[in-house]
Amino acid sequence: EMQVQRVVLNSRPGKNGAPVPENFRLEEITLAPDLKDGEVLVRTLYLSVDPYMRCRMNEDTGADYLTPWQISKCVDGGGVGVIDSSRCNNFAAGDVVISFNWPWQTHAVMTGSDLQKVDPQLVDGHLSYFLGAVGITGLTALLGIREKGHITKGANHTMVVSGAAGACGSIAGQIGRLDGCVRVVGICGSDQKCKAIVEDLGFSTAINYHLEDVPTKLKESCPDGIDVYFDNVGGAISDAVIAQMNNGSHIILCGQISQYNKDVPYPPPLSEETQKNLQSKNITRERFTVLNYMSKADAALCELSQWIKSGRIKVLETVVNGIENMGDAFCSMMKGGNIGKQIIKISH
Repeated sequence: EMQVQRVVLNSRPGKNGAPVPENFRLEEITLAPDLKDGEVLVRTLYLSVDPYMRCRMNEDTGADYLTPWQISKCVDGGGVGVIDSSRCNNFAAGDVVISFNWPWQTHAVMTGSDLQKVDPQLVDGHLSYFLGAVGITGLTALLGIREKGHITKGANHTMVVSGAAGACGSIAGQIGRLDGCVRVVGICGSDQKCKAIVEDLGFSTAINYHLEDVPTKLKESCPDGIDVYFDNVGGAISDAVIAQMNNGSHIILCGQISQYNKDVPYPPPLSEETQKNLQSKNITRERFTVLNYMSKADAALCELSQWIKSGRIKVLETVVNGIENMGDAFCSMMKGGNIGKQIIKISH
């Protein structure tokens, strides 16, 4: 028998409420060692916290592809780990595996069909990258830009990214540059983030929305208007960007984190003025859900992997140690406490 720690949902946030660490609870349970046919015992290496999880804290997630977390039940999300023992033909001890529905536990018994084997070579041994840059957030950035961005090399395109220092935005800006944008402007919430995306990631400029006037700074940094907007935040920042977008430009509607603690539908309704802007300038704005493009995932992950190995894409991470800090890490990420992908390291 084996003692394992796990995180369960303790309570749901109040209506229109920000999540708090007390919404989660750490428990110790005993795991029976005997596996059934088709099962594996996994040791968790890294877990992910992501903005979409805020919707899973509600009784109704508002999205048919997301199930709500249940009170007093183990929480789950993106995870990567290693197989300790296996009674499943496709997996052997030592295999590195990932899942979207990895339980927040130090060890877990899982069904082989819920897991996918990955090659550590793809990430040069940085296994946490499978949860970010060479995982769902990297895919969201790359496929979002390719499917909805319509960047043309040589066309002097300007791209703006909101939430630019987050897991997805930090990759999206770099892909925009690699795909041919002459200007990539990031909007984020601290000077430290602004410095990181310009100096480490090669953004042209960064705007700190807490300290600077966004419309004024956008005019300065985007003299030819805005052709592509990678939107992670919604709200007032998006209104300001859309006001300066060119005719026939494109919005990649990836997330709306400024609205996630509010009881509004997704995507949230736009102001009348912003709707007029979209119509009069023929701006495309369709929601982008990466799960609809999974047939293209393997090729895209290979491309991301090559870019990262060659150093053309840099990966930023904020790593917290210990399963007992899952709730803190999630709440911190929702308030913008992370630079790059927020990762929780569970074991070596």
